[in-house]
Amino acid sequence: MEFRAKSDFLVFLLCCLALFNINCVEASHEVFLNLQSLSLPAPLNHVYHLHRTRYHFQPRKNWINDPNGPMYYNGIYHLFYQYNPKGAVWGNIVWAHSVSKDLVNWKKLEHAIYPSKPFDQYGCWSGSATVLPGNKPVILYTGIVDDKQTQVQNYAVPANLSDPYLRLWIKPDNNPLIVADNWVNKTAFRDPTTAWFGKDGKWRVTIGGVWRVTIGGRRKHRGIAYLYRSKDFMRWTKAKHPLHSAAGTGNWECPDFFPVQVNGKNGLDTSVTGRNVKYVFKVSLDVTRYEYYTIGTYDIKKDKYIPEKDMIDGWNGLRYDYGNFYASKSFFDPGKNRRILWGWANESDTTDNDVKKGWAGIQLIPRTVVLDPSGKQLLQWPVEELETLRGKKVELSNQNLNKGEKIEIKGITAAQSDVDVTFSFNSLDKAETFDPSWDRYDAQKLCSQKGSTVEGGLGPFGLLTLASENLEEYTPVFFRVFKAQDKHLVLMCSDASRSTLMNGNSSMKDGKDAYRPSFAGFVNVDLNDKKLSLRSLIDHSVVESFGAGGRTCITSRVYPILAVCDKAHLYAFNNGTETVKIDTLKAWSMNRPKEMNH
Repeated sequence: MEFRAKSDFLVFLLCCLALFNINCVEASHEVFLNLQSLSLPAPLNHVYHLHRTRYHFQPRKNWINDPNGPMYYNGIYHLFYQYNPKGAVWGNIVWAHSVSKDLVNWKKLEHAIYPSKPFDQYGCWSGSATVLPGNKPVILYTGIVDDKQTQVQNYAVPANLSDPYLRLWIKPDNNPLIVADNWVNKTAFRDPTTAWFGKDGKWRVTIGGVWRVTIGGRRKHRGIAYLYRSKDFMRWTKAKHPLHSAAGTGNWECPDFFPVQVNGKNGLDTSVTGRNVKYVFKVSLDVTRYEYYTIGTYDIKKDKYIPEKDMIDGWNGLRYDYGNFYASKSFFDPGKNRRILWGWANESDTTDNDVKKGWAGIQLIPRTVVLDPSGKQLLQWPVEELETLRGKKVELSNQNLNKGEKIEIKGITAAQSDVDVTFSFNSLDKAETFDPSWDRYDAQKLCSQKGSTVEGGLGPFGLLTLASENLEEYTPVFFRVFKAQDKHLVLMCSDASRSTLMNGNSSMKDGKDAYRPSFAGFVNVDLNDKKLSLRSLIDHSVVESFGAGGRTCITSRVYPILAVCDKAHLYAFNNGTETVKIDTLKAWSMNRPKEMNH
């Protein structure tokens, strides 16, 4: 089955494009000094709405990036996030603040932290929240103190603990709490983690024990998680050795460190230790712009994290998400005994279009995180509250897909939907041979070569999301099974290369072009039952996909100009010679939250 644009569609396409165009430091971000404070008085209405998400978290306008300090406090979920109040590109960063009772509806509050003191006058960058004994929340964040990007660690506390929304925050004058010593790269010294309480062999609650926090950085090309200790949360001492480090990885941003339960589905507070506990250490790599994690043990006496022997600690390691997902932050939700993960997806569109529409960046749907029963990876899944937005439902079952066939899933709003499907197959015999010369750690390259239209044995099969009627545009999310010498390998792809007919070149000086990669990852799953499941959350310009129960997750940002709103279609397809059956497929139109940062 081939999906190609018809040549007689060209004239109509050019008209659409013309109409659209007429109307429409180690800081880790593209810096556009001339655009940082450019806020259009009124973004063109159709440009503003065309690709705006409907059920993902985003402010009404302007730029956002890292989720900061998420926490659950006295029945309220808090999300702080990096925000430019003056424009749709990175700059003028403050900590914006929103609250929710259900992780779905969000109320915008006053900015919590913004540059105002000598210890943060050049910027208030990312950090975390910790709830201290006595139910007292505190924020640790990175402050920029000069035009050389020197970074220090500060704290802020609520002005009024009786305010259920914690609207106002105070930055005491004894800041900064932590300053880099002469052995530390002061421009790569940021993003403190949630602190955890070490018992040191004795149970201490108020006066004993030691608080610990890690801060990301690098020394030359070695990524480092610096470790600091304090008995009172005010006076911090750097440990002799880092919590963890790895050579050749580059700068570590937004580190996260937390325990996970072995053989259990509950989340754990950051300070929990015990026999049935493993630890997750995650970093955002400045060089690759991806996030990597390992699973291991924590030596409490030595304050050292040790990845398990089969873990790859670096660019070829496990990722939370193999697509557009960065600067994530997790927190423990004591209300439902779960660990929740927030991640940011930036725009993959041109800088021109970001400025025209007046907004850039979204927070992805929060995910629960648990340890896979194998103990070798994490499982991620959208929080259950998202299901309250489900509307009209359609179902399919026991439908065969022969080679070259596709089935349209009708009756829902395809551009704003939640689809969950399980595929099955009778045999693995037709799985393609995995060429030993291929790189097992470069799934993205393999996906770009073995796309959704390239006939295979077992696969490609999956979903065509945000598809135009004649398939001039579509974003396929699919599986392809290979047979290697030692086992079967499952490739999962989310391919944005055919997602739009829009010109992807920026016309702005130093502007960034559109980015339309074939994101991919391998799925570590047992195929004995000859089944593969896929769930995709589709929301106008984002497709979040969860393969095999959340073992592999891939997020794509896409910007169709034909497959928009009620002109978008959704298909299940198979381009492999092995017949694939849709065991079950459930799809829902997704409603908007009642409130999204009004």
